[in-house]
Amino acid sequence: MKERFPDTRALIFDCDGTLVDSLGLYAVAWPAGLRSTGHAMEASWYLERGGFSGDMLMDAFEQEVGQTLDRAQVMKAVWATYSAGIDSLTEITAVTAIARAFHGRLPMAVASSGPSDFVRLSLKSRGLDVLFDAIVTVEDVAAAKPAPDLFLEAARRLGVAPGDCLVFEDSIQGLQAAAAAGCKAIDVRELMEEAV
Repeated sequence: MKERFPDTRALIFDCDGTLVDSLGLYAVAWPAGLRSTGHAMEASWYLERGGFSGDMLMDAFEQEVGQTLDRAQVMKAVWATYSAGIDSLTEITAVTAIARAFHGRLPMAVASSGPSDFVRLSLKSRGLDVLFDAIVTVEDVAAAKPAPDLFLEAARRLGVAPGDCLVFEDSIQGLQAAAAAGCKAIDVRELMEEAV
């Protein structure tokens, strides 16, 4: 990594789809959350919007159904399903191997558009939480990805200029956010293809 990016002084990782393969679990949890309000969400509808923050997802769903929903009720049901299925979560080893290799060698953070409880549970369930010096989630900033806020805050907490940070991301929104923050970025989907 240092050879490819010699000016890298810190690493910042997205969580969902980057460190952990949570897409399948969310594709079950979100429809369960919407069922709690009497609405149906197809897993395919959710999967087409991978990388959306919870608020962005709810905005899109409410626009589609033409109705404002009880978001607290939805999130409570999403959490119940997600946390019940947490043991099914798997690491994305092509990426977690990098985090483990650089633990203690470079400052590292997680920057996720997900809610703090979900992100922290996901990381802890795989023993990844202890690798990171900072965990920044959507509650910590004014705007989720594709805004640069999460990466700027992560760099600030690590005490490193954004331009000296290397971001690992799996979504278009995340890669846009990294570019807007002035960070270098790796699309982890390419790492996963190389690992196959």
